Amino acid sequence: MKKLRLVVPKGRIFSKIAGLLSEAGIHLELDDRAYRPIVSAADLEVKIMKPQNIPKLLELGSHDVGFTGFDWIRETSSDVAELMDLGFDPVRIVAAIPENSSLQELQKRKIVVASEYENLASGWLKENNFDFMLLRTYGATEVFPPDDADMIIDNTSTGRTLVEHNLKIVDTVLKSATAFVANKAALNDEWKKEKIDTIMMLFKSILDARGRVMLEMNVPSANLETVINLLPAMRSPTIATLFGDAGHAVKVVVRKQEAVELIPKLKKMGASDILESEFRKVVI
Repeated sequence: MKKLRLVVPKGRIFSKIAGLLSEAGIHLELDDRAYRPIVSAADLEVKIMKPQNIPKLLELGSHDVGFTGFDWIRETSSDVAELMDLGFDPVRIVAAIPENSSLQELQKRKIVVASEYENLASGWLKENNFDFMLLRTYGATEVFPPDDADMIIDNTSTGRTLVEHNLKIVDTVLKSATAFVANKAALNDEWKKEKIDTIMMLFKSILDARGRVMLEMNVPSANLETVINLLPAMRSPTIATLFGDAGHAVKVVVRKQEAVELIPKLKKMGASDILESEFRKVVI
């Protein structure tokens, strides 16, 4: 039997990826030390690896598709097909220095820069005319300044950890999130391409559903046009006449944030029995 070889990142992102796969009908079963989980789909083969290794493994053809951050694709200069930005764990790769330091002062002398991203860091430092020595780190990069480094280039989601270590961000090197990525040759295989396209369609429908809700309501006939004009439908709202011509039942799909703002307005316009429901998948 032909199999699509899928590589999944270990670490904190694993649970989000496993959840997405599960909603797409692909269930993984493993213990804490397993690298080859049991997969519910017979035509899939899954291995768990560190996210920084995944781009090169995909380029080399060890696996057909996988998940990794855009930062590791750029860091490893991997020649892969970037299929989807899943939006999980968005981060910025930033340059940060001690609060009492300045870029102008650092550009006047040779500095020590601590970073887990050797290539991204070196590229940014050269572009900005720094004389530097790069110190490769393996986590906890923020603890290096000021004693062991003059600057760090590291990832951050909120910047809170940097502030706690008296560091200030001076530039954003790259924005990153988790991507669904493929080996380019795999996309030339008809069976694999069809399988990948199906998985992508399911991922898109799941992610779209997470951001939308269904609003259902009853609306008096006299207020129907006003209510309809307020609703931002995906296509157009579904409208049905209530029994005994007592008004209309209206259904519409909206974004979650829109629902928060719409419900009070709809109530003021005479809508009643308003229901908000979540989806599992939305295929547009």
